[in-house]
Amino acid sequence: MAQVAGQEDREKTTALKDLLSRIDLDELMKKDEPPFTFPKTLEEFEYTFNELGQLRHTRTGEPFVFNAGEDLHRWNQKRYEALGEIITQYVYELLERKCNMTREILPVDAVDEPTSFIYLSPDALTNPSKLLLLIQGSGVVRAGQWARRLIINQDLDSGTQIPFITRAMEEGFGVIVLNPNENYLEVEKASEPSPLLSLTESSDEPVEKKERIDDKESKKKREFYEKYRNPQKETETERIPIRENASSEEHVLYVWDHFVSKAAAKNVFIVAHSYGGLSFVELMIQRETQVKNRVCAVALTDSAHNVWLQETNKVTQDWMREHCCNWISSPEPLDTPLEPMLPDCPRVSAGTERHELTSWKSFHSIFRYFSRVLEAKDYEEAEETSTIVTTRSSSLKNKHQDL
Repeated sequence: MAQVAGQEDREKTTALKDLLSRIDLDELMKKDEPPFTFPKTLEEFEYTFNELGQLRHTRTGEPFVFNAGEDLHRWNQKRYEALGEIITQYVYELLERKCNMTREILPVDAVDEPTSFIYLSPDALTNPSKLLLLIQGSGVVRAGQWARRLIINQDLDSGTQIPFITRAMEEGFGVIVLNPNENYLEVEKASEPSPLLSLTESSDEPVEKKERIDDKESKKKREFYEKYRNPQKETETERIPIRENASSEEHVLYVWDHFVSKAAAKNVFIVAHSYGGLSFVELMIQRETQVKNRVCAVALTDSAHNVWLQETNKVTQDWMREHCCNWISSPEPLDTPLEPMLPDCPRVSAGTERHELTSWKSFHSIFRYFSRVLEAKDYEEAEETSTIVTTRSSSLKNKHQDL
């Protein structure tokens, strides 16, 4: 009797597994999905930035709500991404209108091919004294952004690079805003003939039998789509890489070779967040002598670099200890020194445990750090000049006495 009961349980379990295997959970989640058609402007979304730089609903005054549709995660995510693209264009407008920056197309010799761009302040290439480079992390963020999530859910100051740009300009820096995540042109993929259709067309079966098969397949499809209301298919795309800018590392190297190396500034400073720090270290490996001769200081914020995995040499590591500082996410108060994990640059607390906030929280500390470095450099150069003048004066005096 027990054996019969056990056999029945096994059969029920097998039947249940078979039933579950036939259910497409992704398709079930798409049931009753509204169309992927979203507003094209902030006004159409009924959102605006208030005087504090916070995104607010124009009618209710409420912050952005992600779950606009209940139990529609994919649709809510697509809506969020659509708003994100509008935010990206809005930040570009601020860079041009508020910061008076201009776009430079990459590659510089591009003709009928995918392109990217960076932003330059009016004096970025001609400022004889100071130049600041801003490099964000990886992901969807584009030129002028540290974190899209902060722009949407907190404010423009914390999520964009605009405070860094305006402060740098006030202190006499030229500025270059890099765009390391604009690496390809995305185009719609050409549709391919269905393998099933090709197989049916090439079959030697009688026409009547093929028609019966087609009717059966069509009926199954109709029943499925009627039950699940024809969930939407996402457009298939392919990516065409941008020449010499197909990755963050390539982009940073390209901007250095075609812009920074030709800039007049004798003192170059860099702020690099997250993956931007890794891209800087790759630049250091590729252009070690140039970087050491031009760069005065590098402020990293929760950098993703690794001097061992990136196979840096001892000279690079020693230089980083002297010229870099990494503000990392930590519960400790801002600027608290922390134990180094690798033999590279000093690490201090950014005063926050949130990775995306590290650049904004360390904003004032970074510019104080740059000022100290520049003052020390100016003092050393003044000392060297004084020594040279004293030596020459003594030499002339001795010659005069001999005469």
